Amino acid sequence: MLSRRARDPMQVLRRRDRELKLQVDSLVAESQLKGALEPSKRKDIYQRCIQLKQAVDENKTVLQKLNKADEAVPVGNYEKRKEEELSLLEKLTCQLQELAVGISQENVPETDACSEKEEDDDSTEEDEEESEESGREEEESEKEKQEQESPRQSTGSDYIALGDFAAQQAGDLTFKKGDILHVIEKKPDGWWMAKDADGNKGLIPRTYLESYNKEGIRESSEEGSKEGSEEDVEVVDETADGAEVKQRTDSHWSAVRKAISEINTIDVLTTMGTIPAGFRPSTLAQLLEEGNQFRESYFLQPELTTSQLAFRDLMWDAKAGTIKSRPSRVSLILTLWSCKMIPLPGTSIQVLSRHVRLCLFDGSKVLSNIHTVRATWQPKKPKTWSFSPQVTGILPCVLDGDCFIRSNSSSPDLGILFELGISYIRNSTGERGELSCGWVFLKLFDGSGVPVPTKTYELFLNGGTPYEKGVEVDPSVSRRAQGSMFHQMISMRRQPQLLVKLRSLNRRSRAMLSLLPETLIGNMCSSHLLIFYRQILGDVLLRDRMNLQSADLISHPLLATFPKLMEQPDLMDALRSSWAEKESTLKRSEKRDKEFLKAKFLLVYHDCVLPLLHSTLLPPFKWAEEETEAARWKAIADFLKQNQENEGSLKALLSPDGVHEPFDLSEQTYDFLGEIRKNTA
Repeated sequence: MLSRRARDPMQVLRRRDRELKLQVDSLVAESQLKGALEPSKRKDIYQRCIQLKQAVDENKTVLQKLNKADEAVPVGNYEKRKEEELSLLEKLTCQLQELAVGISQENVPETDACSEKEEDDDSTEEDEEESEESGREEEESEKEKQEQESPRQSTGSDYIALGDFAAQQAGDLTFKKGDILHVIEKKPDGWWMAKDADGNKGLIPRTYLESYNKEGIRESSEEGSKEGSEEDVEVVDETADGAEVKQRTDSHWSAVRKAISEINTIDVLTTMGTIPAGFRPSTLAQLLEEGNQFRESYFLQPELTTSQLAFRDLMWDAKAGTIKSRPSRVSLILTLWSCKMIPLPGTSIQVLSRHVRLCLFDGSKVLSNIHTVRATWQPKKPKTWSFSPQVTGILPCVLDGDCFIRSNSSSPDLGILFELGISYIRNSTGERGELSCGWVFLKLFDGSGVPVPTKTYELFLNGGTPYEKGVEVDPSVSRRAQGSMFHQMISMRRQPQLLVKLRSLNRRSRAMLSLLPETLIGNMCSSHLLIFYRQILGDVLLRDRMNLQSADLISHPLLATFPKLMEQPDLMDALRSSWAEKESTLKRSEKRDKEFLKAKFLLVYHDCVLPLLHSTLLPPFKWAEEETEAARWKAIADFLKQNQENEGSLKALLSPDGVHEPFDLSEQTYDFLGEIRKNTA
């Protein structure tokens, strides 16, 4: 007996759409019965609206992923049928939204906090109440500030918690997702005084809250102190692509706190109209300022095993005579193409740098170093950023849009977090800072654990921080456009977006990058220099060390100073230029000799980079300071030119004109116990 043939995907979807339409029509008819509905009946209808809305959204997602190639047999007018189904689902969505709004306006009784949030295009004003006298006793230090706040900031209202929050310090209030919290005082720094159902009081972050009115319907939380002011944003348990936001680590949370503490400056710039409402202090820049744990120099170091008695990612291959290759779960090349429709800041601030910071992310924490690529732009197209410009000579690595991505994380939500940013200075005060102009998260694996295809992606940016959802970069150009399909298409073209391309590695590139740490992001143009460093590191730690149990300091200037080049890209460019020049003079047989190449690389490093690192003629590196960058480039170029003319740096080193910093033992010694990464698994 022949088995029954399975329906084609489009046929199955069409049948499901018709079933949903019947259910929606039945629900609408049930809600229009004569006479007032009982509270329990209204509650039931509202919850069924939410459930049907979820089912419609799921069908819409499945429909958008369908392709003609998925059908077992040819289907005529496939795209037209797909548009018809999409139109039907949009109609059902509108019906359910209208029904839910109508039911909610009839005083729906309080329900559990499990209903899905429905966003309305029209903003609603929150009911204002008198602030309670209780709660001020525990906040005596804030009493004077509270008396100066406007009535709107000191009014009490109920909010629902969007996620779990554990108290980080004394005075914070711990709560769980779904708890109803009564806000006593809204402080301008983003930390509000609230109490829970048991009467416990404390400070809570406003980004964890969503307005909860008496009818049990959750609304977007808004400050609303002025028309056109920056609206509050919401933190939920999912990122843009559905990755669960887990408990934050201390380092991440401190960065979020620091960003919140700077919100007053952003509020001022937003109110003045200098920046769009979706701009925020840069989260990734805050993490970089906290130490070296998110820097490339840290991830370049070897990692210890859990027992801390051996290296986990640096092992010796006796047969090959070098370090063993380390394949990783993710190994690919990412190319940054361009950024489009990025809003322009006002004239009251001067933009010093436009750039993209990227890292590996799982929806909760950063899993790799934070890599930065600077963008270029043209005055004729100020809203378009581009990467890897055509320049004479060697392209500066900070402008190189080709990046390698390596990760061995097993997280199902692993992806790449992009944050577009600008470094700025305020003309009136001289204050410097860095703003996020939008972010986007690109997952590297689908729900089944299959890697996403290597292709070009057009990613629409979100406003706020990576821990916020539903914020637009510029609310004046809303993504939720109304009207005809044509107007919606025009609106989407105006949205800020980032174009990137994922590329797979060829055999040669894969073999080269496998010599690098399992987790690392860097420039393709300098990857061969990092490989030299790792190979020399393996020689010194694994091959040449007399006693592998010894933890003595190692005399090796390259190992001691090379990580500093990760934070000074112009010196890395100097090394690339000098090595390329040296390599061009080598014979083919010499290029195949690995030991010969490493020896020559050491000579080039000692000849060009080591003197520059400790020269007083080279100003300290400062990000996005044009005068300092120009002075460093001139000093580096002059030094390399003298080396070329004098066939080495010895004459420049012995010259009375060359003044160097006082000698320090750290220039010569490599303390691998102080530099290695400790396994925290």
